[in-house]
Amino acid sequence: MAALCVFLAAACSFDYRDRRVPNGLILLMAAVGMAWRFWGGGPWGAVSYAGKAALLMALLYPFFKIASVGAGDVKLLGVTAGYLPREKILVFLFCSLLIAAIISLLKMWKENSFGRRLGHLFRYLTDVAEKGSWQIYLKKEDAQGAEICLSGPVLASVLLYLGGVY
Repeated sequence: MAALCVFLAAACSFDYRDRRVPNGLILLMAAVGMAWRFWGGGPWGAVSYAGKAALLMALLYPFFKIASVGAGDVKLLGVTAGYLPREKILVFLFCSLLIAAIISLLKMWKENSFGRRLGHLFRYLTDVAEKGSWQIYLKKEDAQGAEICLSGPVLASVLLYLGGVY
């Protein structure tokens, strides 16, 4: 788990600097996670790791398709989930997204953009309801300044897990 924290710290440095997490880092995290699970549980451990990672990525894929979360964030959440016990994955996801939501609210408060962001959300929901299908949530011009790097909340959530909070 120490390696996971080092990987997540590296992911944070890339994400906050470049606004993306390199695929090479994600692959390295996955390879180390599978090897760690293989070491502790044999082939079933590696399969379990891959299954947990793939399942979480599949669950988050629709959010990527509507551009409400980035591809790197989906992959990072997935490979991180593979390190955790099965019964802790939903709590990990909830804590990660809750921390991201708090950061987002603080950012909107600081920028005094809460009303504008809320208006965009309501327009989006109305548009989806009228068209009867999901749309891209944030177009490039609307996304300016609205992005949140999820690597920090993911690291914070893992640290909460390691600290025994959940």
